[in-house]
Amino acid sequence: MTASVLTGPRKPRPQANGLTTGKLPRFFELYALVASLLVVAGVFALMGFNVVGWLVVTAIVYLLAIGVFSAIVENRRKATDRVIRGLVIVAFLLAFIPLISTLGTVVIRGASSMNLSFITQSTHTAFDPATLKVTVTQGALQSIVGTLEITGIATLMSVPIGLLTSIYLVEYAQPTQWMARTVTILVDVMTGIPSIVAGLFAFSLFTLIVGPKAFSGFSASVALSVLMIPIVVRSSEEMLKLVSSELREASYALGVTKFRTITRIVLPTAIAGLITGIMLAIARVIGETAPIFIAASFTNNFNANPFNGPQSSLAVQAYANYKFPGTDIPASVDSAWGAALLLVLLVVILNLIARIVARVFAPKGLR
Repeated sequence: MTASVLTGPRKPRPQANGLTTGKLPRFFELYALVASLLVVAGVFALMGFNVVGWLVVTAIVYLLAIGVFSAIVENRRKATDRVIRGLVIVAFLLAFIPLISTLGTVVIRGASSMNLSFITQSTHTAFDPATLKVTVTQGALQSIVGTLEITGIATLMSVPIGLLTSIYLVEYAQPTQWMARTVTILVDVMTGIPSIVAGLFAFSLFTLIVGPKAFSGFSASVALSVLMIPIVVRSSEEMLKLVSSELREASYALGVTKFRTITRIVLPTAIAGLITGIMLAIARVIGETAPIFIAASFTNNFNANPFNGPQSSLAVQAYANYKFPGTDIPASVDSAWGAALLLVLLVVILNLIARIVARVFAPKGLR
C-alpha cells in the first residue's frame, strides 16, 4: 500500500487570508470602487450633491485607496500597477460617458419625431383657405436622398484615388524617391485641412466653371472627397504594410506578376482593414455640415439630381432646423433631432454592410 492509502484522504488545506499572504483579495478593486462611491456620496449629500464633483472625487479616492492598501499589503510594484490600471479605467470611463450621454440624448430626443411619414416625405407647406392657416409638415426624405447621393459620389471619387495612391506608396515607390516623399507630405497636409476650407474650395471651383450660385450636390461631393482622400490613403497604406512580405515573395517565386500578386494576394488579405479605413473616411464626412452648406446650400424641396440645384443632407437639416427654426419652433427642433437620429442610424447601417462585405470577400483562413 502506498502512504496515501495508509494515511487516508488528504484534508484540504485551509485557505489563507489574502491580507496576511501579501496579496489583496480577488475583487478588492471592485470593493474599493463601491466603497468610494458610497463614502463620497454620503459626504456630498451633506454638502450639496453634485454629480460631476461626486464622480471626480470618487475617482481620486478610489485611486488613493487601491494605491495605499496595495502598498501596505503587497509591495510598491503591485501598488504602481494597480494605480496605473485604475487610471486607464478612469480614462476609459471619461471617454465612454460623454459618448453614451450624447447617443442617449440623440435617441431620446429624436425618437419623438421618428415615424414613417417623417422618413418617406419631404418638408412641405399646406395652406388652408378656410382658416388662412399655414401648416408646415416636417420631413427628411430630401435630406436622406441628398446624404446618400453626396456621400456616395464622394466615395466613388475618393476610394479609387486613395487606394491606388496607397498601393503606389507601399508596392512600387521607394522611400527615398522624391515622388513618394512629396505624396506623403501632401497627404499629411491634406489631413489637417479644415472642412470649411474644402467647402470654399469646391464652391469657388464650380463658381469659376459654372457661374455664380453654382450650388449642387456634386460640388459638395468634391468638397467631401478632399477630406476623404487623405484618410483613405493613410489607412490603406497602413493596412497594406501589415500584409506579410513572405506572401509576396512566395507569389513572385511561383512566377506570378506583380499586378496579379497585388490583386489576388495583397488586397484580399488586407480587405477587412481596407474596408474599415474606407468606413472611417465615410463616417468622417457623412456628418459634415459646413462644406455641404457652402457648396450645396440647403433646400426643403426634393431634388434627386446632384448636378443641378441645391441639395440638403441630414447634417445640414439638423443644423438649419435647430439654428433657424420656422414659425413652429418645437416642430423644427424635433425635426432637427430626428435628422440627427437618422444620421446615426445611417452610419450604423453602413458599418454593418461594410462588415458583411469584408467577411464575404476575405480569404477563407481569415474569416
